[in-house]
Amino acid sequence: MNNNIQIKTDKKIIIGVSACLLGAKVRFDGGHKRNSYIDEKLSEHFNFSSYCPEVAVGMSVPREPIRLVDDNGNIRVLGTRDASVDYTEKLSDHGKKVASTIEYLRGFIFKKDSPSCGMERVKVYADTGMPERKGTGVFAAEVMKQNPLLPVEEEGRLNDHVLRENFINRVYVYDRWLSLIATGVSKARLIDFHTRHKYLILSHHQQIYRELGRALSQVDRNDVKEFSSYYIEAVMKALKKPANRKTHANVLQHLLGFLRSCLDSEDRAELLDSIRSYSRGEYPLVVPLTLLQHHFRRNPHRFASQQVYLNPHPRELMLRNLI
Repeated sequence: MNNNIQIKTDKKIIIGVSACLLGAKVRFDGGHKRNSYIDEKLSEHFNFSSYCPEVAVGMSVPREPIRLVDDNGNIRVLGTRDASVDYTEKLSDHGKKVASTIEYLRGFIFKKDSPSCGMERVKVYADTGMPERKGTGVFAAEVMKQNPLLPVEEEGRLNDHVLRENFINRVYVYDRWLSLIATGVSKARLIDFHTRHKYLILSHHQQIYRELGRALSQVDRNDVKEFSSYYIEAVMKALKKPANRKTHANVLQHLLGFLRSCLDSEDRAELLDSIRSYSRGEYPLVVPLTLLQHHFRRNPHRFASQQVYLNPHPRELMLRNLI
């Protein structure tokens, strides 16, 4: 491990991960917090760049634990037994350094509750009273501050099937966007990207979906680069809001509309019933989606076939089987 970073070199998308989640024995007690879903299932589809900021700044293994402390509104990273041991600047500086060099990452999975890597709700201690869950790990804060579009999540939240699908969804959208940027942004390419992602965006945030459609129709080709920054910020903001059964059902009915003239009354009724059953919580999303895709294979539709919503991530991950 070079500066606590490992990068594999094949063509898979690369995600940053707190090293302890991959089994590295870098924690304060000499142990790890290996997450089998990340290390086994996600590793089939992604490569990992692993980070342990605490070891990177010179902390030993094992070592005295650290914690976030509120010093009159100034959050410090101090030793739990010796409060004179202060790692705030070291961890912050390391975070800034790493944050400026991770343009190859398409997402980041942080260790929850960590004073260095916690994404949110990290315990913050004060001189009196119980600790409050209001902090962010110092390293994670710098990564997120300098890379506001980068999809981030904590391993604990990945146990929630909706949040898991949401994170992986954002990772793939971000990767497709950066691929577009690498080839050069033009109005035609931007319109194509938006066209393919329309129903995916709609399933997450109806208002932003409508705003982007109006804004894109008015953009001048000479302003595309400037507009593209606004566009992707809005897209990633929309996608950060998890889709739910109501918004998914809305999109499914939109897609059904492209098949109405192709299906007989029995097939239409079956498809509509599957969507309604899904919206009531009786089926997972994969059921009406599979039925829709079956009918689109039999009755191809050019616009529908372009929709990323139908296949936003590898089916092998089975992310829509439990939502």
